Amino acid sequence: MEYSLPASLVFHRFRKLVLCLMPLAFCLAAGPLSATTSSTTASQIAAVRGYVLWYRNYDSPAIRALVELALKKTPEYGEFQIIRSEELSQGRVLRELTDGQSRLVDIANVATSAEREKSLTAIPFPVDGGLLGFRVCVVMPESLPRFAGIKTLDDLRDSQIRIGQGAHWPDTPVLEANGIPVVTHSRYEILFGMLRNERFECFARGVSEVLYDLELEQDPNLVIEPDLLIAYPMPSYLFVGPDDQETAHRLQLGIERAIHDGSFNDFLRHYYARAVKELDLDERTVITLENPYLSEESRYVGRKTFENLRRRLEVLSR
Repeated sequence: MEYSLPASLVFHRFRKLVLCLMPLAFCLAAGPLSATTSSTTASQIAAVRGYVLWYRNYDSPAIRALVELALKKTPEYGEFQIIRSEELSQGRVLRELTDGQSRLVDIANVATSAEREKSLTAIPFPVDGGLLGFRVCVVMPESLPRFAGIKTLDDLRDSQIRIGQGAHWPDTPVLEANGIPVVTHSRYEILFGMLRNERFECFARGVSEVLYDLELEQDPNLVIEPDLLIAYPMPSYLFVGPDDQETAHRLQLGIERAIHDGSFNDFLRHYYARAVKELDLDERTVITLENPYLSEESRYVGRKTFENLRRRLEVLSR
């Protein structure tokens, strides 16, 4: 099976879905999906396709569950197996996907940027309903007094609080563009040690991932700062290599089907409602940053995410 999935067509198909889905009050009244795949032979169905998922996504119960959901919704592509990749840095993963020769990784979920959408094939739907762009600070308890009284972006700048981020994460230039000091490392795991060693005061983590992060770390000296929510448009997409159109089409079709039958909504509630409640997001002071590095289409997705933030938090906190 061969499919051509130009970015303009993909974004056109998702634009209407994004409008409906950002509040998480999904539009389930749309007409049935038209047939989009060619006939599949018995031998193709019998074959088991292995999809190598970036290890950080594989180790994340939510992202692995989403990939599995999309693949299960497309049985005409055949049986599948999700395989954990080697422990590669995010920068290495993006290079391997772009090159497309090694098969060290087939699928990765990362925050988007115009550059990433140009060099890779995006499945342009925010996998967590857009929550990745809403960040809280993981801190050491002794640093908490430094956050007291911060209400605006100017307050955050004046505090000279340093934020730790991955060297290859698109968040890093966003924070720097907004005048916030950033300390980086290429390995996610090393950043927690740098926080403990006071190399920076805040390890900014997405609200959709921070509780899982701390469960893995099992360190009572790491706490979540209780008052601030740093927000910027940062949709998080599934990405595949630029020539792997079959995988891109399967993931896109699977997510569309999950949206229409309600199982995607169930996925969001199961994996992300807890974070919304436990982090008291609706009670936090929101500090909004600009993100100048998005493509036009992802800027549109990010804007709709921001416009519906309050409604989305209300839905997930029920």
